[in-house]
Amino acid sequence: MLWQKGGLVRTVILAAGISLLSALLGTPLAIRIFRRRGYGQLIREDGPASHATKGGTPTMGGTVIVIACALGYFVADTIAGHMEASGLLVIGLMAGLGVVGFADDFIKIYRQRSLGLRAGAKLAGQAVVGAIFAVEVLHFPNGYALTPADPQLSLFRDFGPTLGVLPFVIWIVIMIAGTSNAVNLTDGLDGLATGVAILVLAAYVLIANWQLRNDCPTGLATNCYLVRDPQDIAVVAAAGLGACFGFLWWNAPPAKIFMGDTGSLALGGLLAGLAICTQTMLLFVILGGLFVIIALSVIIQVAFFKTTGRRVFRMAPLQHHFELLGWAETTIVIRFWIVAGLCVGLGLGLFYAQWLATAPG
Repeated sequence: MLWQKGGLVRTVILAAGISLLSALLGTPLAIRIFRRRGYGQLIREDGPASHATKGGTPTMGGTVIVIACALGYFVADTIAGHMEASGLLVIGLMAGLGVVGFADDFIKIYRQRSLGLRAGAKLAGQAVVGAIFAVEVLHFPNGYALTPADPQLSLFRDFGPTLGVLPFVIWIVIMIAGTSNAVNLTDGLDGLATGVAILVLAAYVLIANWQLRNDCPTGLATNCYLVRDPQDIAVVAAAGLGACFGFLWWNAPPAKIFMGDTGSLALGGLLAGLAICTQTMLLFVILGGLFVIIALSVIIQVAFFKTTGRRVFRMAPLQHHFELLGWAETTIVIRFWIVAGLCVGLGLGLFYAQWLATAPG
């Protein structure tokens, strides 16, 4: 009852505030450390010419996002005295993929090349972290026998037949790898991926809060939600939201630091974990619509080129196509943020409409 009488709101605000301040104050420290050690971004030679000036900008800033998010979550939940399995698992997923991304970034810097881990090695790392998460979310039942996730597909809630453990693990690994790689592909312009992640994380704060206020153990309505820890998921999302806001202050055009694969893979894991534990896996395709569009642009470009020898876009991912059309970087970022906001609005609208459609009476 503490959560439902304002405790959740206070904890969410505390988590967001701590992570915001941690990222806002910690990022300039990271910039100085990375610059002193020569941890600068290496620019692809085949990229847009305008990116040449970004060479040497400190990278691996995603470490700040991960640390700030974890700090906000743990401090806020420790004060509230209500840490749960779902939140811990999502934070663990974020940190695990952050480690994979850090290895990729470090190899780029150490070997002074624009490519880090080989594709197979990166996918293997994502698969191992994703598989551990997929197995663990099926454990840790609470007093109502609810686990952080069930072996089913989900849209607004779980639906359809129960999958076996192995098919579920494979599906979750694919989802986590796909989401983290989609965020990684989006991270090509200053502030783009960070801003889009903020919008989606804000949506998950709202979704988890709504699920708590309409949870089945207390509400018992026909349209209630059988989600194990919506309160803790809201705190995780808020912590991620604050961390991204703090980082965006320094990552906005012209960026003083890049998140690197450390940040993009970690954020992808955070978003995938939130979708899995709120039973909105397929809804994430809409909420994170811009990530999906950008990932599809790469798939289309590669498939069409291998089939016909020609390109659909001047360059993929999609944001670089518009750069080569002459759009200013800030114009692309703001317009893509608008598209991302529309996707989030559509996803939230569908989520609420489904709740209304199943309301009694």
